[in-house]
Amino acid sequence: MKSLYTYLLSLIGGIFIISIISCQKELTKINKNPNAVENPEPGYLLSGAIKTTSDTYWTVSGSNPSNLFVQYWAALHYTDEDRYIFSSNSFQGFWTTLYSKSIVNLDKIISLAQEQEHVNFEGVALILRSWNYSLLTDAFGNIPYSEASQINKISAPKYDTQKEVYEGLLNDLERAEKLLDSNGKPIDGDLIYNGDIRLWKKLANSFRLRIALRIADQEPEKAKSVVNEINSTEENFINSNGENAQLTYLSSPNDNPLTDMFLTRDDYRISQTIVDKLTALKDPRLAIYADPTKDPDSEDYIGVPNGLLNGDASDLGASKTSKPGTYFLAPDGSAIILSYAEVLFNRAEAAARGFTHETPSDLYAQAITASLKQYGIEQNEINDYLAQPGLEYVENNFRKSIGEQKWIALFGQGLEAFVEWRRLDYPKLQPAVAGVLEGKMPRRFTYPGTEQSLNQESYQKSIKQQGEDLLTTQLWFDLK
Repeated sequence: MKSLYTYLLSLIGGIFIISIISCQKELTKINKNPNAVENPEPGYLLSGAIKTTSDTYWTVSGSNPSNLFVQYWAALHYTDEDRYIFSSNSFQGFWTTLYSKSIVNLDKIISLAQEQEHVNFEGVALILRSWNYSLLTDAFGNIPYSEASQINKISAPKYDTQKEVYEGLLNDLERAEKLLDSNGKPIDGDLIYNGDIRLWKKLANSFRLRIALRIADQEPEKAKSVVNEINSTEENFINSNGENAQLTYLSSPNDNPLTDMFLTRDDYRISQTIVDKLTALKDPRLAIYADPTKDPDSEDYIGVPNGLLNGDASDLGASKTSKPGTYFLAPDGSAIILSYAEVLFNRAEAAARGFTHETPSDLYAQAITASLKQYGIEQNEINDYLAQPGLEYVENNFRKSIGEQKWIALFGQGLEAFVEWRRLDYPKLQPAVAGVLEGKMPRRFTYPGTEQSLNQESYQKSIKQQGEDLLTTQLWFDLK
């Protein structure tokens, strides 16, 4: 009774109420929790789904491995994951949480909204569900998608190909944007935009742009068509830092989960890779991304090389190396879901690919500016930064220009940066010092071990189609 695709009757008053699970239809009916509520309020479910996915995306069960992979963070102690050593359970929490806590609640909201003819709840839930599925396919590749919510009918859902998942999400997001009505019934429980439907329409389109670029190397004509469709809508993209999609945390117990993590453990430091890059560029974000060392005899900012052996990493000293910046660890910090800077980088890439008639170099400069302003950098510093040699947009290599600056701008969003690094092939990162992948770097997460036992037939079909269930297997979008 441990199926990962359980029908959980969820959150009332902000708490998930989990019914007993069964892999069989009849047992599902028998094992209903008599204390669960059949028709919870959509607003409660919405709040719970937003916070659960944001926490997972922003912290250990989601972004931590990818923050190591893209060399934002490095391990100072217990360095196995930084050396690419994982168990069959390493990615279990990420998989299970998104399927069993977030997606199931969003499916319930969609069902309730359709019954109540509440198009705004339905549209918002479709957007958030698309985000959840995109996180899963970005990380694993083929995933249960089309059958994942049908536990009463299908106890072992098939794995859809990554191509099929992305195409399905583009359709869901288009439908969501069309459903949303700024003059329609209001929604509650919205921790991102406080019920502003106009901004949710912009977020739907911004997600569509992101996914269009996911498929651009494999299906450029489809990607171009999606971008043109978005540009024809009334509300197209997130258009300022004030419209960033983010969850801003409050006081305990709803504070930033990274705060509690760094209060109770001292395993991680900022990576030497990004410290060196920001130092070379005289990038003012260094003081935001990293904390100064505690040792008065050390330099202000010292990163740790990725993938050292335990002893070599520990010998560097906790006081002589820099933690990630307090901006990201503050109790009232924000989990960034999709930013204005990212949208501008994506628009720059779409233009560079010939999908639009905008000017890539202008959008590239605007994207860097938006990222710097996101962290409160003054305009005179921004002008000096952009004027440096090496910051100019390279017309014949958009992947390098956009890839390197986007990597800097996405700091903290390890999962998103992991996708963009694989997709754009920049920056040129070096494998972990004592890595175990024979000089290679991870290209995906491996499936949880429970999939092999609980959904073996679908799992086997997936790896036959996609490739071996290894960290080094490249996904459909990841062309070399």
